Amino acid sequence: MSEKKVKLAWDELKISEQEGQAIIEYLSFLSKGKTERESWQIIEEWACQEGFIPLDDVDNFKPGQKVRLAVRGKAGILAIAGLRPLNEGFRLIATHLDAPRLDIKQRPLYEEEGLAFLKTHYYGGIKKYQWMALPLALHGVIILRDGHKVEIVIGEEEEDPIFTISDLLPHLSKDQYNKKLREAISGEGLNLLLGHNPSTGEGEERVKSAILIILKDKYRIEEDDFVSAELEVVPAGKARYAGLDRSFIAGYGQDDRICSFAAWKALEGIEQSEWTTIVLFADKEEIGSDSNTGMKARFLENFIAELITLQNGNYDGLMVRRSLARAKALSADVTGGYDPNYAEVMDKRNSAFLGRGLVISKYTGSGGKYDTSDANPEFVAEVRRIFDEAKISWQTAELGKIDQGGGGTIAQYMAIYGMEVLDCGVGILSMHAPWEISSIADLVMMIRGYHAFLKY
Repeated sequence: MSEKKVKLAWDELKISEQEGQAIIEYLSFLSKGKTERESWQIIEEWACQEGFIPLDDVDNFKPGQKVRLAVRGKAGILAIAGLRPLNEGFRLIATHLDAPRLDIKQRPLYEEEGLAFLKTHYYGGIKKYQWMALPLALHGVIILRDGHKVEIVIGEEEEDPIFTISDLLPHLSKDQYNKKLREAISGEGLNLLLGHNPSTGEGEERVKSAILIILKDKYRIEEDDFVSAELEVVPAGKARYAGLDRSFIAGYGQDDRICSFAAWKALEGIEQSEWTTIVLFADKEEIGSDSNTGMKARFLENFIAELITLQNGNYDGLMVRRSLARAKALSADVTGGYDPNYAEVMDKRNSAFLGRGLVISKYTGSGGKYDTSDANPEFVAEVRRIFDEAKISWQTAELGKIDQGGGGTIAQYMAIYGMEVLDCGVGILSMHAPWEISSIADLVMMIRGYHAFLKY
């Protein structure tokens, strides 16, 4: 291996007081922002404090102007106008805020033999067995018939109850042991245990009735209101330092909130630059980037059209296309870190190692590079120069051996505009598990690297 690949980010890493504070902020961000709504709300609050103005309130997109756009409360874009006209291009870092989880179904509540449950539908690529017998919390919103929004967070405070999904005892697991791992737990078996204290009186489903009374008294929720709800089951508890040397961070949803946080911190430190700098926070990446909050929804294109109009006084579709085509972007997403416990699925020469800094991936996808954006070598070389000049520890990687599987990012939906785009994030362990592991050294290098790219 080359000297660069075996060099550790720790070797030259001197964490400043400001970066130390950022690590603490990241732990808080992970702990509080467990849904895409909560994550965007935190980022938007930070942006508001730094002077980012809602797009609808902006009269002119002049150099230094800070603008924000919220996309249905679950995604968004932040931009700072540069010295160059926007139609000459811009610098973009795009991340996503959603994470694998369990969603509550629209008709979820039922009672079976004195136990009340909520039915779930898993979201994104999870290993279902990892969600059994685990402390879980309920986060989300319910929109009542009259349009009133009820925000739900249950299971995070010390006095809150937690939830769980029961698992089969090993004494009776003979048949389960003989099944393939992906078949041992069924999707319909991921039912959230809710209660078993019945209401007073006679009749059937007294436990369900008691649960409905609690929902009505505490949250004004009727059973029919689940139809217009967006409730997510996530691991309960705060993100923590991990390892005896406290060199790791353990927490839920680091795919891709570690990149989202780093992109925000990189943008936060910019007041004025030659190019317009933009950070995008998408939703629905884990299920294909569909829906009107996913990257396929073209809200980036609409945002650029609005800014071009503000900058020039009138809409010009050709300028919008030129701006997007001349843009240079990083698709900021994590990749699987090399784990010696599972070395057989990794190509060690082309793996991401924790503690060795930022990871650039010329392409992702699966098999024969399907569902990928394969970056042009000219742009890869440009990003290399940026990182080297800024003394950023970086490495290159693919997501495992070719025929073991694979995965994609939102890069392919950015590349359709003709912009240069390269996947760039960090490696993490236990990716898509309820608790993921990242390196503090990699987080700091990622913030520095993203900042250098936006300023270049």
